[in-house]
Amino acid sequence: MGTCKSKTYHDEYRNHISIDIIEKNLYLGGLSAARDIKTLKCYKITHILTIDTSPLPNYITTKLKQLNTKFIRLSDYPKEDLLSHLDSCISFINDGVYKGKVLVHCFCGISRSASVIIAYMMRKYSLSYDEALRTVKSKRGIVFPNYGFICQLKLYEEMGFRIDVKNIQYKLLRLSAAGDKIRQNKMLPIDYFDVIKPDTGENPIQFESNVYKCRECKRILASETNLIPHQDQSTNQICNKTYSLEPLTWMNVRQSRQGKLNCPKCNCEIGLFCWVAEYLECQCLCGAQVAPAFLLLPSKIEITN
Repeated sequence: MGTCKSKTYHDEYRNHISIDIIEKNLYLGGLSAARDIKTLKCYKITHILTIDTSPLPNYITTKLKQLNTKFIRLSDYPKEDLLSHLDSCISFINDGVYKGKVLVHCFCGISRSASVIIAYMMRKYSLSYDEALRTVKSKRGIVFPNYGFICQLKLYEEMGFRIDVKNIQYKLLRLSAAGDKIRQNKMLPIDYFDVIKPDTGENPIQFESNVYKCRECKRILASETNLIPHQDQSTNQICNKTYSLEPLTWMNVRQSRQGKLNCPKCNCEIGLFCWVAEYLECQCLCGAQVAPAFLLLPSKIEITN
């Protein structure tokens, strides 16, 4: 780590600067490398991708005015949603390695930034997660993504190295991350508004699947594509004691952790929701603990095609 053939690179930096070349024009390192002007000049870095809780210090961009930077705010925490950022990160890296040299870093260059580099290698060379991990680890031995990121990278592989917003596992990941943010902030942050899906009943169209209506007023509430099924604890089959949905705009759930769901037309109580698992309401009638959960009661709903 921290070696450079340039004569301007002093020995005193070699012992603590953490940076390794992964392939031509692409480097993986820690914050120590990203905030050291001499290191950046020595390696002729033109693009820096930061995956951390804080952006680069201002003096870096002030002294290196031609530097291109991208910042992703993310903790090294298994429940953090790294997956949703991968497409934009890979696009930034592709642009950087074509125009210059890219440094991808987090605090230590072990988990967050390493996971992004692994995803980049997976897509570029159509590698499995295990193959990409071995490749990156052969260049930087301390690489060790946390368990949550490993699961996300394997899902990335299953989705064909692209984000598939219709994938059930991806939806669950986003909802889980959104629930975690609501636990922290008591309301849904704006960058998670995408988990709230449009109201399918506002502009009724010809649906290709079954629709779920309020039994009282026949107002369309959801389509079958909005279902997020879970397993019945007693039968190990898909639960049919409630209809578990992704959140929809008519539910008005952005500013509350839990509550009742009412029909937007007749105001009849038709279900309940909770974002955080600590609430009793997150337990389905089948006994499964589901969170986040947006549950409609079958007795209040009718299904038509």
